[in-house]
Amino acid sequence: MSYLTKLKGSPAPIPPRPPLKDLGFISLGALLAASVIGYLAYLTNQPIIMGSFGASIFVLFVLPESPFAQPRNVILGHLLTTFIGLFFYHLVGSDWWSMALALAIAIAAMQYFRVPHPPAGSNPFIVFLLGSQWDFLWMPTLIGSILIVLVALFYNNLSNNRSYPKYW
Repeated sequence: MSYLTKLKGSPAPIPPRPPLKDLGFISLGALLAASVIGYLAYLTNQPIIMGSFGASIFVLFVLPESPFAQPRNVILGHLLTTFIGLFFYHLVGSDWWSMALALAIAIAAMQYFRVPHPPAGSNPFIVFLLGSQWDFLWMPTLIGSILIVLVALFYNNLSNNRSYPKYW
């Protein structure tokens, strides 16, 4: 198969639309998780929210059986990639190439430590764009990711059709 032929894609069909009941359950869980971190950020006046958490919430409620949604991957993936972003930003430099290198190493590190969580891949970019300080590792990264996992843990198990997590 030639390279250009591959770009056309395969003739696979578009996946079916989930039942409305499932969409409602997923949406309510996402609302709950976003509300918990949003309200706590508002209440404590602390930055518990970061952009990649929106994608994490998607993974936790739409794909809870995925390896990417498991608690260790969510929490450690966010922690690891944020640390790498902070390391490069503060100790290597804030140049574009440092940010790109931080991202590449963060992705490799998630794979190496067996904690891949795709939304966490954006954390080095977030660190660089915000000019984050070292306390960003603690808040919002660690606290926010733990809160999202806790909401997913309790909420996903309300459904008879779900069992979360698959492993710790």
